[in-house]
Amino acid sequence: MRRREFITVLGAAAVWPLAAHSQSKGIRRIASMASIAENDPVAQARLGAFRQGLIQVGWIEGRNIQIEYRYAEGSREKMSSIADELAALKPEVILVNGAPALATLLRATHSIPIVFVAVSDPVNDGFIPSMAHPGGNVTGFTDYESATSGKWVQLLNDVSHGLSNVLVASTPENPSTSGRLKAIEAAAEKIGVKTSRLLVKSSGEFDEETNADWAGTGMIVLPSPFTPDQRTALIKFSIGHRIPAVFPFRYFAAGGGLMSYGVDVIDQYRRAAGYVDRILKGERPGDLPVQEPVKYELVVNSKTAKILGLEIPVALQQIADEVIE
Repeated sequence: MRRREFITVLGAAAVWPLAAHSQSKGIRRIASMASIAENDPVAQARLGAFRQGLIQVGWIEGRNIQIEYRYAEGSREKMSSIADELAALKPEVILVNGAPALATLLRATHSIPIVFVAVSDPVNDGFIPSMAHPGGNVTGFTDYESATSGKWVQLLNDVSHGLSNVLVASTPENPSTSGRLKAIEAAAEKIGVKTSRLLVKSSGEFDEETNADWAGTGMIVLPSPFTPDQRTALIKFSIGHRIPAVFPFRYFAAGGGLMSYGVDVIDQYRRAAGYVDRILKGERPGDLPVQEPVKYELVVNSKTAKILGLEIPVALQQIADEVIE
């Protein structure tokens, strides 16, 4: 178990009030489009890391840069209206997270530079022609590679008793779901396990069979713009039905989920500041290669394992980045 380092830099705007400097000569304007809500701690931790990254390369809010923040709260309608609004504002760069939000932005502008974070498969989703040479007005950081799907399936198999079905949970209409689902199906088939789907509604409810027999079922939750209520509902669903589950990000395990394995998105937000810096200094986004994941983290919640009556293998605990007691 190790101590996590939490982001505490939530903005330097308090030091240099934005209003006093908004007309300063040379101030640069960028924008951030978050797919989740402003009051979501996940959103603030990610943007805190982004601001910290900007400070490290010399950009301080209210002093030499202004950031327009917008939050879509998981709503496709809000994503669309925010995209149109930001296109009209014409900032110099837009930071965006997730494939659904990126898709709406690209319908609104093909000229404003965009740096994305946490988009799984930008080539197959049609956002860019090449990872090495994205071209156009888009570049960024992916949060997924195909081997991740096999790792999710293997983790479930390691902790489950007689795994026979993998339930894959996501929000509807996420363009990245298709590729991930195919990779999960292929990995599950290799060990003789079938797959099924669980769609998470905006209300936090599920499309599920009320009297389903969940024996032998494990659950993989795909990265999606989940609200806090949806995240809580997924954790309660897995525990209530005694379904071992692996989630994509640490905050799920910290919130009571059994396990999480995935990219450290906080780190990607910090690194995204470097790309924004390079664009502000004259480089074109289409010339900046899309970066693949470099930092993963495995977190195990041993308290939840006990609730589910599971023994977490010692070998798994030893390779985990964190074990939550």
